[in-house]
Amino acid sequence: MIWVLFALMAALFASFKDAISKGALKNNDEYAVAWAWWFFAAPFLIVAILLAGMPQIKKGFVEALIVSGTLNTLATILYIKAINISDLSITIPMINFTPVFLLATSPLIIGEFPKPLGIVGILLILTGTYTLNITKKGEGLIAPIKALTKDKGARIMLSVAFIWSITSNFDKMGVVSSSPLFWAASITTFLAVSLSLILILRSITHKEEKMKLSSTLSAKNLPILASTGVLLSLAVFSHMTAISMTVVAYVIAIKRTSTALSTLWGYLFFKERNIRERLSGAVIMIIGVVIISLS
Repeated sequence: MIWVLFALMAALFASFKDAISKGALKNNDEYAVAWAWWFFAAPFLIVAILLAGMPQIKKGFVEALIVSGTLNTLATILYIKAINISDLSITIPMINFTPVFLLATSPLIIGEFPKPLGIVGILLILTGTYTLNITKKGEGLIAPIKALTKDKGARIMLSVAFIWSITSNFDKMGVVSSSPLFWAASITTFLAVSLSLILILRSITHKEEKMKLSSTLSAKNLPILASTGVLLSLAVFSHMTAISMTVVAYVIAIKRTSTALSTLWGYLFFKERNIRERLSGAVIMIIGVVIISLS
């Protein structure tokens, strides 16, 4: 059961990364913050590969890298936009829908079939989603859902959850065709390069964006940006190690405890409101995720 420890470590590191990123977004360009995640994470994982040695690369690695890397580039941009425009306690719990989507994507992509108990988990996740805005119930039975659908950040993060339900399966393929560490380094480098190209293109085509980027990448901001990369490298390696040991849905289930942690950080560090209902909703969703994994 050592995979549980790695999944929990991934959750903790990811939640810290979210909290630090949310703070950095107050005065910095969102694309630059997203770029920093992967740019500063890549060197640590590349050095680790040099120390550990190259694994045997099997068939399917390149295809998995291209698909996962491309989709994760999009997911990263959407993710940073979501936490920039909305509260952590509203946006981050939406990630709990990834296992729901995995019930459909895993059988199609890699042939992993959760059992019928997963339906109970889905219902709990939906209940938790409703609870996020339960104080709105006085305005009508479906008011909590309406409030959530009106939140742009929540809608964006839901799309991230769907993308990740696809990439998680390709991550499994990449790990199996190489090694957890090599795959983590490969996907991180891919994202660092792709987001660097996007930054360069934006700075060329938009003068205002060039000024924002210059300000964000100043010496005073580099330490906080670098810290997000370090945390992400630890989260990615822990995640890839865990999925190499068990079913993808199981790892995602445990890792999603990060949503409750991020919700708590939103209250402690950013004074976000309605913490009781949002934390309760996040916990209910996590219980649903765990039930899906047990199925």
